[in-house]
Amino acid sequence: MELIKLTIDNKQIEVAKGTTILKAARENRISIPTLCYFELKGMNITNKPGSCRICVVEVAGRKNLAPACITECMPDMVVTTNNMRVLNARRAVLELLLSDHPTDCLVCPKSGKCTLQDLAIRFGIREIPFTGEKSTHKNDLSPAINRDMNKCVMCRRCEMMCNTFQTVGALSAINRGFEAVVAPAFEEDLTRTACTFCGQCVAVCPVGALSEVDHTSKVIRAINDPRKTVVVQTAPAVRVAIGEEFGLTPGTIATGQMTAALRRLGFDYVFDTDWAADLTIMEEGTELLGRLKKYLEGDKDVKIPLLTSCCPAWVKFFEHHFPDMKDIPSTAKSPQQMFGAIAKSYFADKIGVKREDMIVVSVMPCLAKKYECARDEFKVEGNPDVDYSITTRELAALIKQANLDFKTLPDEDFDSPLGESTGAAVIFGTTGGVIEAAVRTAYEVYTGKTCPQIDFEELRGLNGIRSATIDFGGIPINIGIAHGLSNARQLLEEIREGKNTFHAIEIMACPGGCIDGGGQPLHHGNSDIIKARWEAIYKVDKNMPIRKSHENASVKQLYEEFLETPCSEKAHHLLHTHYFDRNIKFEVDLDKTI
Repeated sequence: MELIKLTIDNKQIEVAKGTTILKAARENRISIPTLCYFELKGMNITNKPGSCRICVVEVAGRKNLAPACITECMPDMVVTTNNMRVLNARRAVLELLLSDHPTDCLVCPKSGKCTLQDLAIRFGIREIPFTGEKSTHKNDLSPAINRDMNKCVMCRRCEMMCNTFQTVGALSAINRGFEAVVAPAFEEDLTRTACTFCGQCVAVCPVGALSEVDHTSKVIRAINDPRKTVVVQTAPAVRVAIGEEFGLTPGTIATGQMTAALRRLGFDYVFDTDWAADLTIMEEGTELLGRLKKYLEGDKDVKIPLLTSCCPAWVKFFEHHFPDMKDIPSTAKSPQQMFGAIAKSYFADKIGVKREDMIVVSVMPCLAKKYECARDEFKVEGNPDVDYSITTRELAALIKQANLDFKTLPDEDFDSPLGESTGAAVIFGTTGGVIEAAVRTAYEVYTGKTCPQIDFEELRGLNGIRSATIDFGGIPINIGIAHGLSNARQLLEEIREGKNTFHAIEIMACPGGCIDGGGQPLHHGNSDIIKARWEAIYKVDKNMPIRKSHENASVKQLYEEFLETPCSEKAHHLLHTHYFDRNIKFEVDLDKTI
């Protein structure tokens, strides 16, 4: 590796050739403000369009100021990041951005966590000297994401995430000059695009242009309605991230405090989506073994590999981009939807509550879950299995509104019977976890023997695409794993072309899986936070007394009392679904585009 020497703020440093000024400065603890720049180390996610010019610095011998995020260090370069010329330029850029930005910070969903707001405070901007026309774009409200493009600062982070990392292609920069904005083609609404509602665009947006559709007010109204029985379920990844919203160290396991908070918020029953994750393994694992049996017997028509179906963003992705392969994924519903279906049938009958009088709320790390519970196939005569889905961030906001001191809450247990779970269920929260949970159960059901191991390290990790072969009693089962939709696309294209021999593939839409879902506490590109959540997930698993889904006593009871056997006719009716061809075809009126 070739090294070069340069000087930044009178400090002589040495960096690798090709390093940008911004990176060199950060490596040497020299602060340069940024707005459009975004990097998530270890996930190959970087956005450096050099568009905002907040990061300009002075380079000796250069007439104009240089954007630090895209300017490479050169031998003997002398850089100044903090003189009055630089400060004045940054302030002017900020004032121009603010002159075309709404000033509704009091009610903006990103207030307090807005990079533009932070920069205005940092540079002491108290008035905007520039006045004139402001951008006027329509507000786009989808089931999961709210787009207020009047707040867009054209950083194009969302475009990078949507097109490069997720390869969805729903967003791009359109129009020119004052009318320029990041939006779908022809400025269509998100619901008329291939958007998967994964929420990664929301997670990287530095301002309030993109935010989740907030369901907290509806949840509050439901809790305060005496006619309703309100049930809440919490996803695996929430418990290892919610503490960050209250100043706890990333990766803190806050399961008991979270349960206590939900109970104090007024929910009638506090359950765990992990219970439904164990149920998912029983259904999805049985489906996998059924396909494998036919495949090994020489059935040429059996659909192999089986693809996991727990992630709604991934499901919508293949419905749009690979509709010809929609019979390959498992038909099992996600744990969120399985929980809702059972809560409003089995559990509602147990406590004597009518379906229409029960409200099911889910707390999820994901924005796509909002879209998922709104899908028509998850409703019975218009009544949804899951009524409202709120994110980890939304739950934290509710707890703060209720004036609860999260840090001092006692550890409390989930309610029964939909609250018991295993270690296999909690690892659903990270990439590789679903397939590892399935292997733990499928091996023992298939071979009739105790699995020789519980921790399948070969299935773990944060590499975008991974593979492993698991020995099922002398039969090698090839498994593929991908997180991030660009990696999913690569695997699917290989399947379509017959280039791989996987028997099962797990796919999650978000980097790292649910631990970095679009509804989790914002980490601003800090990959150490993702790693801490990842490690915490496996720590919870390791400390669980039962670590295999088929050993969950309350799931066994459900089959004995209600569902009979995995993949029975009743189980198929309640716990399985079907998929659609959502290939978007635009009809363009050429007369209107000329």
